[in-house]
Amino acid sequence: MKRYLSVSTLGLVTVIAGLLQLGCANPQPTNTSTNANMAVAEATPDKAAIEAEITRIENDWPRIVKEHDAAAVRRFEADDAVFVYPDGSLGGKDQDIKDIGSGALSADSWEVSEVAIKVLDKDSAIATVRSVVKGGKYKTPDGKTNDMSGEYRSVDTFVRRNEQWQFISYAMVQVRGPSSAAMSSPTPKASPSMKPSPTAKTSPAMKTMSPPPPTKTP
Repeated sequence: MKRYLSVSTLGLVTVIAGLLQLGCANPQPTNTSTNANMAVAEATPDKAAIEAEITRIENDWPRIVKEHDAAAVRRFEADDAVFVYPDGSLGGKDQDIKDIGSGALSADSWEVSEVAIKVLDKDSAIATVRSVVKGGKYKTPDGKTNDMSGEYRSVDTFVRRNEQWQFISYAMVQVRGPSSAAMSSPTPKASPSMKPSPTAKTSPAMKTMSPPPPTKTP
């Protein structure tokens, strides 16, 4: 009987040892490693989806201005957003809601193109945009109407809050260089026999420049 028990005990020990070796060779994933893998997967941004959503918002802006859609401005702009307007002044969400909702900012045509997006992480991105505005007008609080027509470039920063992408800042400047058509035309060279006219008139655009000193006559 003792011999039988000894053999049985030895066999049980052998089985347990084998199971322990098997467990060491194939360790089960711990909660720590599982959580780490989930964190990595969650932190990886879906760049294609982010780019598509931000592009959609940028392309929708002409409609928002045309239809005076203040509700869309509230949705797409963060409460703490800070903006730099083309004239260098600063503004924010409240100002945009007022200008767009009231129709103070309007345009006959507003074309958006060359949207390029840099995804920083799953909750932030930067976009650069080209806009061409035709028949653009802005009515100032003092009753004046400024012409806003022209070509613009902007850098827009987006953040995602509560699953909604929003402008947190943008800076817009007007492109004042020569048009592409003008740049493509060769500049004619002056003939050596050509002399500048002494009676050339100053163009309206140059009226802000200092006038030349008066010429003394003998």
